Amino acid sequence: MKVVPDTSIIIDGRLSEWIKSGKIEKVDVIIPNAVLKELEIQANDGLEIGISGLNEIVELQKLNKEGKIYLHFHGGKEGDADEIIREIAEELHATLFTSDKIQAKVAEAKGINVYYLPSLHEEKELKILKYFDDETMSVHLRQDCKPIAKKGRPGNFRIVELGEILSERELADVAHEIIEFAKRNSDSFIEIERKHATIVQIKNMRIAILRQPFVDKFEITATKPIVKLSIDDYSLEEELKQRLTDYNRGVLVSGPPGSGKSTFAQAIAEHLHSLGAIVKTMENPRDLWVRDEIAQYAPLEKSMELTADILLLLRPDFVVFDEVRRSNDFKIFADMRLAGIGLIGVTHSNRAIDAIQRLIGRVELGIIPQVVDTVIHISDGKIKEVLELDFTVKIPHGMEEADLARPVIVVRDFYTKKVIYEIYTYGEQVTVMPVKEKSTEIFGKNVEKVIAKYIDSKFKVEINGKIANVYVGEEEIPHIIGKGGKTISEIEREAGIKIRVHPLIEQEIIPDIVKRKKEIIIKIGKAYAGREVKIFIDGNAIDAKVSNNGEIKFKRHSIEGRRIVEAIASGNKIYVKI
Repeated sequence: MKVVPDTSIIIDGRLSEWIKSGKIEKVDVIIPNAVLKELEIQANDGLEIGISGLNEIVELQKLNKEGKIYLHFHGGKEGDADEIIREIAEELHATLFTSDKIQAKVAEAKGINVYYLPSLHEEKELKILKYFDDETMSVHLRQDCKPIAKKGRPGNFRIVELGEILSERELADVAHEIIEFAKRNSDSFIEIERKHATIVQIKNMRIAILRQPFVDKFEITATKPIVKLSIDDYSLEEELKQRLTDYNRGVLVSGPPGSGKSTFAQAIAEHLHSLGAIVKTMENPRDLWVRDEIAQYAPLEKSMELTADILLLLRPDFVVFDEVRRSNDFKIFADMRLAGIGLIGVTHSNRAIDAIQRLIGRVELGIIPQVVDTVIHISDGKIKEVLELDFTVKIPHGMEEADLARPVIVVRDFYTKKVIYEIYTYGEQVTVMPVKEKSTEIFGKNVEKVIAKYIDSKFKVEINGKIANVYVGEEEIPHIIGKGGKTISEIEREAGIKIRVHPLIEQEIIPDIVKRKKEIIIKIGKAYAGREVKIFIDGNAIDAKVSNNGEIKFKRHSIEGRRIVEAIASGNKIYVKI
């Protein structure tokens, strides 16, 4: 019997296994030189399939020396390898062995005797699986080292040694088995093939096979999800749930590696699907563990931009983009978001604000809130922080002059609505400024401490936003202000806040009262602008605040307005205390 194996059979190691098991014996194995050349090129490029193929030919040479087969090489090296392989099989009246469906169909169409090999191994036979159990997050195999596993949950795991030191040959066998299985199993595939680096997806397990010189020693790392969560497991507030289901929003899920951000993203994807939305994913590599109804897309012709073009034609309601890392990824994310697709991106960052900063320089500053208006930060498998973004024109925090107003991205805590960052341009620089508001009590005590250094008499401090109103005896005012305002400037510098000085008056003030058709105006003078006062009407007090014009206004038909009108009509005393 003459057998011509093509590249697919050589790579997956099937032929040597059949010979060793005795399924075929004393055969002529004819390897086309075109196959050898193709494998050599792949191996020189550091591709795992080329190395696996050459290892298989070495195994066949051993079987040849043992007298179990007759091995020889045939044919030229130049031209299309698949076509050369078919021509050799036809010329020598040999049987073409292949695990490539297209190759098998073409050979059959040409009348060549062809044997398509079905799957030989089941997943349970993969050597790498013996290192996994129900609590294993990842397995790390490294040449000349003991295997180790990370066991537990994100944020609560331990490192465990498994077995004896592994040799390069043992690792090569594991890698070879992974590659051949990925080529035969319909739910598995080689996701990324680079020089000295191969990423393989075996069902829900992602495996990285890395060789020298990219890494100092041959190593294989396999990760496998150990838990699948639903959106209800995160105990989200209804407001946040509604935000996630709004396709007019762009959401970034951030977190450090292994924090559980992809687990959260797939929980969102399945939640959206359950609500009747058309959901698809963009992944490189594909490793989200989602239901079969959610289509998972890889880079088309190695380009995520082409994938995005196709998805725009498919018109999904939501797209989960995992992972958004490179500059081009952020640009694609922005383009899809501005096209009107509900978008959920997954990105690496140590803090929620870092995820926003990754957009700066990649997306025009003014449209960042249109691209991303919500950031959900995951750590240890839990939601640690949620930020929301808005765009406005204002004077940035810490600045005073009105002519410094500019477009500002305001970043708030989603739950408290407190502003915690402002992002704006200052000169040529984009500034991400933390907003650290001191409490009124802290500001007040600080101002009191500074004022006490300058006067010994009685005074009072009231904080009104970014201004401290200081009330001192009238005789102290010139001393506090100083010549040309020098002293008050020094006090403001020490206190870290703008200060306005007012006379400290404790006596009763009889105001002027003006009755209008719709309002009552109590005038006490601009000297008391901004002061908190009590208005006494027949012994009963009303709390109020004096406007910048030295007035207090009430609607005529309000409770306070009617009381004032009645007091005037009855001739009762009305006075104000500061």
